[in-house]
Amino acid sequence: QVQIVESGGGLVQPGGSLRLSCAASGSNFSIYAMGWYRQAPGKQRELVARITSGGSTNYADSVKGRFTISRDNAKNTVYLQMNSLKPEDTAVYYCNVGYLAAVLTGRGYWGQGTQVTVSS
Repeated sequence: QVQIVESGGGLVQPGGSLRLSCAASGSNFSIYAMGWYRQAPGKQRELVARITSGGSTNYADSVKGRFTISRDNAKNTVYLQMNSLKPEDTAVYYCNVGYLAAVLTGRGYWGQGTQVTVSS
């Protein structure tokens, strides 16, 4: 029984910033990996960032240098700081939670998603 809730999406201009939050329930939060996926209409789902239980991070080439993933185990929350946003970043962003192998394949627990729109 894991509940995932994403928030923080919205409409921003190119070059702007947003910070997404993913709040997850469960006493095993601290041992789980967390990943941020995004899905845009007509495009394949993309894993944009992930963080392990030990704090190791990894990013898709498309967002490297612009996005930062972090976690706060005391708050059962993972964040995605998005800077220098581009129109191609427009998508619904989803949080996935589970063991690392599950997150890397999208087999963990999913939230409902939060819409990010980058447009002028």
